[in-house]
Amino acid sequence: MRRRRSQTPGYNGRVITLVRGLTAAALVVPLLAAAVPAGADPAPARRAVDLPVAQAIEALPLEKESRAGYKRSKFKHWIDADHDGCNTRKEVLIEEATEEPAIGKRCKLTGGRWHSYYDDKDTTTARGLDIDHMVPLAEAWDSGASQWDADRRERYANDLDAPRSLVAVTARENRQKADKDPSDWWVPAASASCQYLSDWVATKTRWQLAIDQAEKNALDQRATVCPDTRVKTHIAP
Repeated sequence: MRRRRSQTPGYNGRVITLVRGLTAAALVVPLLAAAVPAGADPAPARRAVDLPVAQAIEALPLEKESRAGYKRSKFKHWIDADHDGCNTRKEVLIEEATEEPAIGKRCKLTGGRWHSYYDDKDTTTARGLDIDHMVPLAEAWDSGASQWDADRRERYANDLDAPRSLVAVTARENRQKADKDPSDWWVPAASASCQYLSDWVATKTRWQLAIDQAEKNALDQRATVCPDTRVKTHIAP
């Protein structure tokens, strides 16, 4: 696997600092205390969360959202963090291929097959896929990323350390979703519903992002039909 490699905090050589407010911290810290075994290193990169989805939703900060000041350019992507010639988009495509593509010069991908779980469709054309930020950049901004520094926003936009922060999906579905949260858009494939719920809540949990009331209502409703779904993630350093 090329993606999800073990990266240390501040993989770009700079120190990454959490700047979320006390409200988020107060809710997340008890979860971390329960998740980290006694005597274990409590460093942020190793803080695990494993909760039923309904409980994970309740643990998220409930706040009003604001898009004031948002520009997509404030989230630098796609970068080549490990300087191997493959940027974040290509890393996701390589890892999520159900049939591996050939990797050529300058990370040109030839062949391969992918499954877009949003719409339960397969494709052999990488160019027909978008790499979706599970929680869109604009939604992340609304939910707390406006308070982050540029380094943390870059890390969020290129997060290869969590299985579903970034997903390869058909371009049509990614553009239908755009920057909508679950109160305005949901995956069309019934088989994907509980996975999408878990992935969304895991990403918000990982990055300590807030939800607004309409979003919470939508998540709570979905959780009632996914009672056995769990949220498993690590808090981003």
